[in-house]
Amino acid sequence: MDRGNSLGYVINHLARLMEQALRDRIAEYGVVPGQFAQLLALYEEEGISQLALCDKVRIDQSTMAHTLKRMERDGLITRVPDPRDGRRALIYLTDRSRALRTALTSAAEDVNDLATAGFTDVDEFLRMARQSIDNLEAVRAASERGTP
Repeated sequence: MDRGNSLGYVINHLARLMEQALRDRIAEYGVVPGQFAQLLALYEEEGISQLALCDKVRIDQSTMAHTLKRMERDGLITRVPDPRDGRRALIYLTDRSRALRTALTSAAEDVNDLATAGFTDVDEFLRMARQSIDNLEAVRAASERGTP
């Protein structure tokens, strides 16, 4: 297979280039791309458990634990014991990360604009990408259930 005609290769290459462009734009704020999905999810809803955050951003527990530890160290999140279940913590943004929201989301929008320059229909591209995600998530879910 020619890698230039491989959807997986092309999407992975695009993702790496977008990550590099995002890294360049957010480094000054002390944030790295590996923390970005978590921040976006927490901007939508904070006060959630690590497991809920894993589900939202599709990252496994061990990777999430490491990322959250770094985010806590960097002053981006805080963990508060869950009053309903003392065995788990709820994750909240800090004032620092809330203050960064506009700058971080603007940086991401800039990267998105650069990546889609010349596109005639960005919405259709996103629709097709989301359909590919849905297709692969459905296969994975079926596999986890033990169905073909």
